[in-house]
Amino acid sequence: MKSIAKFAMLAALVCAAACGQAPASSEPSALDVIMNRKSVRSYTDQAVTEAQVETILKAAMAAPTGMNMQPWRFVVVRDQAVKDVLAGPRGGMIAQAPVVIVVCGETTLTRNGQDGQSVTVPNGNWTADCAAATENLLLAVEALGLGACWTACYPYEDRMNPAREVLGLPENVSPYCVVPMGYPAGDDKPKDKWKPENIHYDKW
Repeated sequence: MKSIAKFAMLAALVCAAACGQAPASSEPSALDVIMNRKSVRSYTDQAVTEAQVETILKAAMAAPTGMNMQPWRFVVVRDQAVKDVLAGPRGGMIAQAPVVIVVCGETTLTRNGQDGQSVTVPNGNWTADCAAATENLLLAVEALGLGACWTACYPYEDRMNPAREVLGLPENVSPYCVVPMGYPAGDDKPKDKWKPENIHYDKW
């Protein structure tokens, strides 16, 4: 019976290919994930696994990056005391989330100078690169059936300084944003942000 079922499945795939049709899939497409992404601010107590976190971080690190410098760094936080500090007066979702990922960036680069000596220079791309990585991270969260919310850290010193201290960040690494995540506790819906009036062609 198993062989018959496999043959029937194979025949269906061949037929679909011959008819120019893609086989049906229960997995959401990339566009589905993009359009369904939303900010989720409340979570159940169901654990987020290490495997899920690794998948999310692999997606984050697949983001584009200027000159391939990859300045992003990530701190995965499960410790409640650390989450409480990161939450600060905002409290709520950061403190409640099963896991929090702090996206950080190297703010300086080390290069070889004209004399062959290493020199340290500012990295002007770090915020753009961290933003790209954060969006990839959020899309991976959506694809896995989880929920998350991008909460700003940079450039607000009252948020950055506590994060620097509690996470023990090196001097040349700055926190960019804090992303609490978990299984959604509610039924959040994506916002329709399509506005044709924001589009210009060839010139303003």
